[in-house]
Amino acid sequence: MILPIVTEPNPLLRQKAQPLKKISKRIRKLAQNMLETMYAADGVGLAGPQVGVGERIIVVDVGNGPLTLINPEIISNMGQERDVEGCLSIPGRNGYVTRAAKVKVTGVNLDGRRIELESEGFLARALQHEIDHLEGILFIDYLDRAGGEAD
Repeated sequence: MILPIVTEPNPLLRQKAQPLKKISKRIRKLAQNMLETMYAADGVGLAGPQVGVGERIIVVDVGNGPLTLINPEIISNMGQERDVEGCLSIPGRNGYVTRAAKVKVTGVNLDGRRIELESEGFLARALQHEIDHLEGILFIDYLDRAGGEAD
């Protein structure tokens, strides 16, 4: 089922998402719906708050297959890269954002297993972007500091 995407300036996008205590049938269905919504919108990532759910869940697919993480956290990062980002919740706006080049992320998959994932490049950027959503941070928050609206 395609879910409506919450867009700026909806205050839900600025609220910190709550940790999930258990992976229920509802959460599995939500993850599936989030993936369908992301694909339908031609996106590469989506976080709970972007579909009106204030819970710590993200889905990402940068071309290597779908990844769902519950309660994801960045536990380490290394280096820096600057590239253009956009966001399904801020349609029509892009900008240059500096992020860590490599990240190590931990979280729980839909089977309830804790996983640790090391990534770099586009996947690292997508994970950081989506985890920011869980903290109420949007990519445009970085633009004022670093400058650089993209054309």
